Amino acid sequence: MLSILRLFPPELAHFLALATLQLLYKLRVLGIFFKSHQSYQSVTLNSLIFPNRLGIAAGLDKNGDYFNALGMLGFGFIEVGTITPRPQSGNPKPRIWRISNSSVINALGFNNKGVDHLVGNLKKRNFDGILGVNIGANKDSDQQQRISDYVYCFEKVAPYADYITVNISSPNTPGLRNFHKEEEFETLISTIASTREKLLFTKPVFIKISPDEDYDTIRALVLIARARNFDGFVATNTTISRNLVADKYKNLPGGLSGELLKDQSNMIVKQLASLDSGTNTGWSYFFPQFWRSSHFCLAYKIRPLNPRCHLKQGNGG
Repeated sequence: MLSILRLFPPELAHFLALATLQLLYKLRVLGIFFKSHQSYQSVTLNSLIFPNRLGIAAGLDKNGDYFNALGMLGFGFIEVGTITPRPQSGNPKPRIWRISNSSVINALGFNNKGVDHLVGNLKKRNFDGILGVNIGANKDSDQQQRISDYVYCFEKVAPYADYITVNISSPNTPGLRNFHKEEEFETLISTIASTREKLLFTKPVFIKISPDEDYDTIRALVLIARARNFDGFVATNTTISRNLVADKYKNLPGGLSGELLKDQSNMIVKQLASLDSGTNTGWSYFFPQFWRSSHFCLAYKIRPLNPRCHLKQGNGG
């Protein structure tokens, strides 16, 4: 299966892998190919009980079309999205490039079917693990409208999400990373905090940040998020840095993820840890080889910190 998928362009391979899984799930034969492991120890984090520590990052299942099938593989948690208020096709193809066996550049641009489509799928949930939803903003919205986009998505998914991640860090939506600026971050976070309070949403809310920020920026974000009682950070999205890639890839658009992002992303995790009084215990995971063949969503790492939780993942939208 792996060798066959590698014959296809990465985005098509990604679709074929998921479509195959979905077919096996609908035929009720998925258990024959993937045995569920029940021996994992559960973990309680931010009031959520995770059946196990292995999870799937946002980006693999943007629209929530496959999470029930993915759940049959034994994952303890799955994060769907990134979702936007209105459907959008994303950037022109090709928009994913294999850099190596363990790294990829993607310029997808939040391609998704819109939040209403996602909510329709969430209502059909069979997956009994933790289900998070990653929310974003439409590309054609201006910066002020994007705040309304986040609020709109938050309100739509709140009844169905075990946690919500606010994605301000994709490099493929022009201007989105401006929300890392202190004043704009404060405006966004205070608005979402008000929405959270209005909805009586007591489950965790995280913020997905860029690996391309300096320490002073990270510190400012932490202080603001802490003041607004946010629960932690997803660290990190993809990087626009091309320092470690071969010359022939340096001018490609989009964000780099995978092994080549690891050190840079880990540095952000360490900075977050240094700004928190908790004890750092790291969990590291990689997707099954079945998914590595698509070279899209390559890895998920979670580093919980008490009293806050920092999630680390190497993918983007």
